[in-house]
Amino acid sequence: MARLYASLALSLSVALFNLVPAASAAMPNPLRSPWSGHPVTATSAPYTCAPLTHVTPDLTTDGFYRLDDPTHSIIDPVREAAYRASADPVKAVGQAIVSSADDYRTTGSQQALHCTVARILTLAHDNSLAGKMSSSQAYYVQGWVAGAVAIAYLKVHDDAHITPEQNQLVGDWLVSVGAQTIRYYDDRKKPGKGDAQNNHLYWAGVEIAAIGVAANNRKDFDWAMAAYDNGVNQIRPDGTLPLEMERGQRALHYHLYALAPLVLIAEFGEANGLDLYAHANGAIHRLVDVSITGLKDPKLFVKATGIKQEVPRVVTGDQIGWAPPYVRRFPNPSLEQLIHKAPSLSVYYLGGLPPQ
Repeated sequence: MARLYASLALSLSVALFNLVPAASAAMPNPLRSPWSGHPVTATSAPYTCAPLTHVTPDLTTDGFYRLDDPTHSIIDPVREAAYRASADPVKAVGQAIVSSADDYRTTGSQQALHCTVARILTLAHDNSLAGKMSSSQAYYVQGWVAGAVAIAYLKVHDDAHITPEQNQLVGDWLVSVGAQTIRYYDDRKKPGKGDAQNNHLYWAGVEIAAIGVAANNRKDFDWAMAAYDNGVNQIRPDGTLPLEMERGQRALHYHLYALAPLVLIAEFGEANGLDLYAHANGAIHRLVDVSITGLKDPKLFVKATGIKQEVPRVVTGDQIGWAPPYVRRFPNPSLEQLIHKAPSLSVYYLGGLPPQ
């Protein structure tokens, strides 16, 4: 059944292709991703391509923090349960695609490669998540999933023998989803709309950077680079981000959460000849230093917020999944030690495992 599902997805996606080209803003020299030029040796390793739930264009969900908490750091159990019930099935589809792409990158399994492509083509054919979003949280989920899937696509694209029609189908779908993200944040660039300036914007930047490369769309790519600059320009001399410092007991958590997409956007820049790490006088390095120091001793965050910080007992990809490409460019013994000790470095919203 799994093979039949994959075969049908591939056939239907091509047969029903009849869309307007998405890459109208494409450049003569194709945009590149951090995975471009790093081919995988093909193997016959087995992979089970389980059927996935179809994802509809529309998404109805809402946030999970208490409505009476101005720091947006205290979870409301009732709201969280409702959020998980509505969002988890959608997120699970993206997670499965990310996992199959990483299985291909790590094992060379041709079955995993074809499974990843078939799953993405099914999303594109279904126009998944390209419809109406019910709330800000719905837009966040839309962006997280679309960004992760776009990265998964980039991880397999060079080796998958994707036809021009299939590539156009995926590109058009991703650009249509990304257009909603761009409108959401551009419409909220006004006082009091914190998610247009904080970590949410940087995660949107990862999504649009990946979409820009997948569709070879320079306009989208440039929007993502601007989102990076918006973030690093806010970094204060002590390395902190003012909007993330407002998050109460989760201020340290949200500094690390904001740092992750900024590093990956910088890696997309590097792949295209842009030294984003040097922007704002290298401010991102201060953010790295204060965040890593905070994992060992959060006193700066405790003093700034007046609240005891949430500090993980075990540091995983959730905190440092962004770190491997960073330390290859900027050696950091303390960070390297954390990387070696981490049980996993995979981060779903970063598209799984980091660039090698």
